[in-house]
Amino acid sequence: MRILITGGTGLIGRHLVPRLLALGHSVTVITRNPERARRTLGDGVVFSKGLDDRRDLNDIDAVINLAGEPIADKRWSEAQKTRLCNSRWQITQTLVDLIKASATPPSVLISGSATGYYGDLGEVVVTEEEPPHNEFTHKLCARWEQIACGALSDRTRVCLLRTGVVFAPKGGVLAKMLPIFRLGLGGPIGSGRQYLAWIHIDDMVNGIIWLLDNDLRGPFNMVSPYPVHNERFAHALGHALHRPAFMRAPASAVRLLMGESSVLVLGGQRALPKRLEASGFGFRWYDLDEALADVLR
Repeated sequence: MRILITGGTGLIGRHLVPRLLALGHSVTVITRNPERARRTLGDGVVFSKGLDDRRDLNDIDAVINLAGEPIADKRWSEAQKTRLCNSRWQITQTLVDLIKASATPPSVLISGSATGYYGDLGEVVVTEEEPPHNEFTHKLCARWEQIACGALSDRTRVCLLRTGVVFAPKGGVLAKMLPIFRLGLGGPIGSGRQYLAWIHIDDMVNGIIWLLDNDLRGPFNMVSPYPVHNERFAHALGHALHRPAFMRAPASAVRLLMGESSVLVLGGQRALPKRLEASGFGFRWYDLDEALADVLR
């Protein structure tokens, strides 16, 4: 299969691309810096600086759209909110336009989203049918998904990845937290009662390949079947590192430091992968302690 990927050098893409190559697929990665991308992903990948020179995607069988500026790296000023939206919306719209312009379009568009689509829903069990709480993360993801669905036709199906917190070696949320926890200064955030919807990188990659290979469409919660409270996660991470994890970060201090984006850590979603499991997908990593031990080896 000839696969076009955006965001191929990101946390998920760095693990997905080698798997696709190992399975015999041809992979083209869209990147602003082909040389740096080659150092990250190695040989066997075709690198392209952008989509401007394309008029269609007739030579592509599947598109996996993972592009987007990291949502938690900076405070959410109005300018930063605009960057977060545009980094997702614009490239997705370009891909949709190219798919619609194709005489023989890709058979599937697998496009990124996040459990932030639902907003902060507290203790509510969140499946793909759950009505969202209307806040910035929902507006960002809802428009992102709406644009992606513009590619839907009788020849192109669309899958939406409502991804939780991805546990992977050398990157993502864990990379930011490890220095503090290794010093014995980690602990729960705020009340610790907010849910963390997590997924091991292996299950994330396998889930995308499952959607690629099966005739599925619509939104999928890309999360472990067992979300946990933030307090449980903090204790599990401390245990995995053989460090204490009782230094609670007060909600007021987190809000002062992060501003509006503090909702990312003070809120959460008790999200379940209902549609993914119903399709027959089998998770490898159910247990939080085992998942953390694996990625921290």
